[in-house]
Amino acid sequence: MGQVTLSATPKGNGFQATVTYPNGVSISSSEAFPTQAEAIEAAALKVLGMPERLADLDRTDTPD
Repeated sequence: MGQVTLSATPKGNGFQATVTYPNGVSISSSEAFPTQAEAIEAAALKVLGMPERLADLDRTDTPD
């Protein structure tokens, strides 16, 4: 089963949002958010904005 990870790492005066997919691809925000919670929310919105990436998790012809 695939796992999508949402994370927040310090960047400048705030936090950077990152989405990591099971195949190792990571997508990070270019902007910093004031709090970790806002960065995680931004990462979640990125995932929801790219449903094709989630659909790929269910494909049987691609490795996790």
